[in-house]
Amino acid sequence: MSQYVAGTVAFPETDFTEDLKAIDAPVLILPGEDDQIVPIDDSARLAIKLVKNGQLITHPGFPHGMATTEAETINKDLLAFIEA
Repeated sequence: MSQYVAGTVAFPETDFTEDLKAIDAPVLILPGEDDQIVPIDDSARLAIKLVKNGQLITHPGFPHGMATTEAETINKDLLAFIEA
């Protein structure tokens, strides 16, 4: 099995609940609302409930690859989070 296939299989089958609860640093969760690879309701909206100090910023219509396709917006979000 290739590393890509193994990673693709392992990711949705791995429970990250305890890992997320253990994070005590500020966390920015930045999903696209149109992510077809990792749907927001199955990931980000659950994760934000588990981290202690999290901020969720969503963008309607943004895809999974939004860091590339929507870099200007994403970079503004990242800078604002870092400066806060």
